[in-house]
Amino acid sequence: MSLQPVILSGGSGTRLWPLSREFYPKQFLDLLGKNSMLQLTLSRLDNLDNVNNPIIVCNEEHRFLVLEQLKNLNCKFNSIILESIARNTAPALTLASLDILNNNPDPDPVMLVLPADHLIDDMVEFHKVINLGEILAEENNIVMFGVKPKNPNNSYGYIELGNSISLEKENTSNAYNVNGFVEKPDLLVAKDLIESGHYLWNSGIFMLKASVWLKAIKKYQPDIFNICSNSYDHAKKDGDFLRPESSFLEKCPEDSIDYAVMEHLDSKEKSSCVVLPFNCTWSDLGSWSALWEIRNKDQQGNVSIGDVQSIDVKNSLLFSNDRMIAALDLENIIIVETSDAVLVTHRGKDQEIKKLVNELKIYQRPEYQNHRKVHRPWGNYEILDKGKGFQVKKLRVNPGASLSLQVHRYRAEHWVVVSGIARVTKDNEQFLLKENESTYVQIGVKHRLENASKEFLEIIEVQSGDYLGEDDIKRYEDRYNR
Repeated sequence: MSLQPVILSGGSGTRLWPLSREFYPKQFLDLLGKNSMLQLTLSRLDNLDNVNNPIIVCNEEHRFLVLEQLKNLNCKFNSIILESIARNTAPALTLASLDILNNNPDPDPVMLVLPADHLIDDMVEFHKVINLGEILAEENNIVMFGVKPKNPNNSYGYIELGNSISLEKENTSNAYNVNGFVEKPDLLVAKDLIESGHYLWNSGIFMLKASVWLKAIKKYQPDIFNICSNSYDHAKKDGDFLRPESSFLEKCPEDSIDYAVMEHLDSKEKSSCVVLPFNCTWSDLGSWSALWEIRNKDQQGNVSIGDVQSIDVKNSLLFSNDRMIAALDLENIIIVETSDAVLVTHRGKDQEIKKLVNELKIYQRPEYQNHRKVHRPWGNYEILDKGKGFQVKKLRVNPGASLSLQVHRYRAEHWVVVSGIARVTKDNEQFLLKENESTYVQIGVKHRLENASKEFLEIIEVQSGDYLGEDDIKRYEDRYNR
């Protein structure tokens, strides 16, 4: 039998704002200095035996980010399943399970369900416990993975350990039945749980057969099962992506794997629910404090990333993404700088950042969704300046890539080539532009910009008009099916 990885990549990473944004959340960020969190998750599959290509479930808005990061790793995949609207992990896993039973060459493989944005530092230990988990899951068990708590933490759920299980095949007893769950207790309760010695952090990693999950979700959450089944039955293939029918998914309850199923298991079913402890550094990197805890610190207890100058600063996180941070006489502070926003808060209070982001959303501030640099399937653009009636962007177009054939109703565009070779289409005219050459696209002119070389194409685009919103685009042809 083979092992089927399922990567759940639908999170928004709100508490890591301003670096994590709605359209570029934490799983796509390089927070540890070695590839993105998604890429690190995919790399953990290397050297496991009999592993199928992964299935990734993600938000529709992130589809090209996922595809780009897979290609950068030369990572093949079975499916990229798109959720038109985020509905948490239970619907996501249900869609993946349906896809497995419909398309997998194995009749009912064991799924290895991995969040896309976690840190695990010891691959030898991780692979050892995964191999053991696969044996248990083959016997129709639901296998969970627990981490020994290092400190009282109210950001994690806790698994209560039951009886020890003897596993003769592996000559080990390092497995336990699951007695119950405690979801994100307050700090005093968390302290008591740790001191009892009977609880582990819930890592959010699972192993089970697709049929076992579908049977459980159908029993405990029939609405989720029925809606996801209808959505999958009406799914459409779109190039590299599978699109379940959005009109069904929009009506689906929003629930996690734990809330939807695990916390409802009766005593008989709990006997088939097993937790395996694994001993390595683990974090869900759900906050800036979590990043501070796992990064190397200087003699003053500081984590400094990027261009940072500090004097008399202690036990703080200073993260410069664009400009220099200068800090003086501070302690237990978090400062995160990006090109369009700066966060300053006390370390330990950063769990409240979600409230701040909700305020930005209420007031329709664009900073909750996008950075100044916005990623597109053809490359990216960065807003350099804007004011009444104008906006200046820097476009970076990947080799061989093309923007859509499009027209604008309210804005004109002036393009200047900084580097590379551009192929420009304006109505029935087509021509090349080289470095320091330019062209003007009037309002209402059908146009397209393509990279005609094997190098990156960089363009300065000056927009002018009464309305400069990104929705002022009518597409006629688009190789990315937007």
